[in-house]
Amino acid sequence: MDDLFADVTGAPAGDTLTLGHYAERAYLDYAVSVVKSRALPDVCDGQKPVQRRILYAMNEMGLGDNAKPVKSARVVGDVLGKYHPHGDQSAYDALVRLAQDFSMRYPLIDGQGNFGSRDGDGAAAMRYTEARLTPLAKLLLDEIDMGTVDFMPNYDGAFQEPKQLPARLPMLLLNGASGIAVGMATEIPSHNLREVASAAVALIRNPKLSHAEIMEKVPGPDFPGGGQIISSEAEIAAAYETGRGSLKVRARWKIEELARGQWQLVVTELPPNTSGQKVLEEIEELTNPKLKLGKKTLTPEQLQSKQTMLGLLDAVRDESGKDAPVRLVFEPKTSKIDQGEFVNVLLANTSLESNASLNLVMIGADGRPRQKGISEILGEWIGFRFATVTRRTQHRLTKVDDRIHILEGRMIVFLNIDEVIRIIRESDEPKAALMSAFGLSERQAEDILEIRLRQLARLEKIKIEKELAELREEKAKLEELLANESSMKRLIVKEIEADAKQYGDDRRTLIQQEKRATFEARVVDEPVTVVVSQKGWVRALKGHGLDSQSFTFKAGDGLYAAFQCRTPDTLIAWGSKGRVYSVAVAQLPGGRGDGVPVTSLIELEAGTHLLHYYAASADQPLLLASSNGFGFIAKIGDMVSRVKAGKSFMTIDEGCAPLAPMPMLPNALQVACLSSGGRLLVFGLDEMKTLSGGGRGVTLMQLEEKETLVQALAINAAGVVLEGTGRGGKPGEDKMSGPVLAPQIGKRARKGRAPDSKLKVITGMRPVLPE
Repeated sequence: MDDLFADVTGAPAGDTLTLGHYAERAYLDYAVSVVKSRALPDVCDGQKPVQRRILYAMNEMGLGDNAKPVKSARVVGDVLGKYHPHGDQSAYDALVRLAQDFSMRYPLIDGQGNFGSRDGDGAAAMRYTEARLTPLAKLLLDEIDMGTVDFMPNYDGAFQEPKQLPARLPMLLLNGASGIAVGMATEIPSHNLREVASAAVALIRNPKLSHAEIMEKVPGPDFPGGGQIISSEAEIAAAYETGRGSLKVRARWKIEELARGQWQLVVTELPPNTSGQKVLEEIEELTNPKLKLGKKTLTPEQLQSKQTMLGLLDAVRDESGKDAPVRLVFEPKTSKIDQGEFVNVLLANTSLESNASLNLVMIGADGRPRQKGISEILGEWIGFRFATVTRRTQHRLTKVDDRIHILEGRMIVFLNIDEVIRIIRESDEPKAALMSAFGLSERQAEDILEIRLRQLARLEKIKIEKELAELREEKAKLEELLANESSMKRLIVKEIEADAKQYGDDRRTLIQQEKRATFEARVVDEPVTVVVSQKGWVRALKGHGLDSQSFTFKAGDGLYAAFQCRTPDTLIAWGSKGRVYSVAVAQLPGGRGDGVPVTSLIELEAGTHLLHYYAASADQPLLLASSNGFGFIAKIGDMVSRVKAGKSFMTIDEGCAPLAPMPMLPNALQVACLSSGGRLLVFGLDEMKTLSGGGRGVTLMQLEEKETLVQALAINAAGVVLEGTGRGGKPGEDKMSGPVLAPQIGKRARKGRAPDSKLKVITGMRPVLPE
């Protein structure tokens, strides 16, 4: 039992190993196995292990593009028995994907039978379908027997399998990949063959090519189903530089004119990971919504979406078929509906417009999984291609040298054929005798002895000399390739350009920047007062100038703030971890009740709670700060999110919290910061940063140990009013401006100093507002 334990854990027999340490080691082994042997593709040939084994097995079975297809079950059986000891269904699923023209930009397997559909229909069982390799698979397999790559034993040592396939083009970029490993995932989109080949050639010719120049060659993904990328060139370039990002994609459509002035919208191309069935289900959910869990009635958003959709859309049907892979027809309620508005509503409410994630994680040339930019991906593949062509050349040179050696021996035989025949007939050891008589090598002597007598008679001097001349010329060229890097570059470029010409095709996906479709219900612009309670209940009351004393709240609750704004404005709520949530003021309940909890209108992040609220128009700037002394300026519009889960906006360190947001006064000149130690620092507003995308911001005030920032606000020339307690513990205020405030003025990120104030304890401050 001890020996068995030692085998499993790697610990010597008799040694103790804690369960925690064993579990950690076992999980790490499992994680590495999933990352390197299952989920992530290789940068060199673009294949995951199961895909590589399927393609190699089919090549060994002779299933080229001219072969007769065989049952997929036979292929799967060969793959499982020889190379991939896993479930047959997982291997078949990988085979099916390699054959789907809507999943792979350049399918590597030619499938006969039902291989599924873009609507999510599964393939037929492997006993029904048949498969063979496509012509394009030659890019991966043609050079497999030319000494180009290393081989390794299979799982039981009975066979050899390639560690990588000698890809003649960067297949990782051509077909992309998708996979979930342990602690990492990959999402690599497909690209156009001609564009990728052009970028590779340009990088070979100029290794110092900039990222911008590469992006000119490869402007973005080229999805199998076409569609349109509406992200800007800068957004696409930034995603490809870091290897991570998100691209906005949408369907492509056309307007078909019908009789009597009628028209219909026809969608002909869908974005990636979207099917016609999915779009139809979304339309059904919008026009016939179901009650949400725990709700007795439809939410205002559901009612609004239903009313909008039913007012615009009369019918929708899927006419996809053999002649048109994608044809979704949308009929408007009336021909008088604005076509732009009709399209906008469909894009904003369905998957006809969505996001395509970009996460370029792969196994690098060094065998390590990592996220890489497009320049690094192409660079590593070029290094791999140089290595494979060098090995191919060396392999061929060895073969040529061997053949030359043989032919030189045969030439000697031709010149002395009678003597050779006599030696073979009379000698007890003809090989040794031939080697001694003519100075032949053992290899040459063996070749002569293996030649049949009738072949000796047919040996022709001219024929041998011609072949020798050709081989010596080829040898010189091969040696030139190995010795001259420029010659090697020219050969590789020539081969890439030839493959691009043979296998390349036109781009399918249009790249054209457009604004993202948004649907906003028409809201009557009128003044309202948004009332938020201390426990987070919210309601919107019509009008401004309402008496706060008239507001009613539930027992134990009270007023947090009342914001005078308008119906098109937005209410922003700040979570304790820096996430912000937005709710349209028009969606807030009115009436005389207590309102609803803000948490019922959003999807609050687990383990967090709401701290602050503010309602205003999108162009209202706010000063945002955190208790550890960092802050920045952002507008309300920067914090608005289309999803209820909000968006991560403020970077909040552990143990810290966001402070109450403070509005920027129109004529603000300075920023005042108050610490928990009672110190006050005032510095120029020009030292602040505006971050529309959020973040940590800049250091506002230097804090001492165990000290926090209490408040940060923008002030004008009128100064600031300090709030706190004076003598006898009574609440008091102290206005500071002009010369009185001058000692507190300094540079940002300084400590500041305690103000000369009549207040003994300062708890807060507010700007002096104009009369």
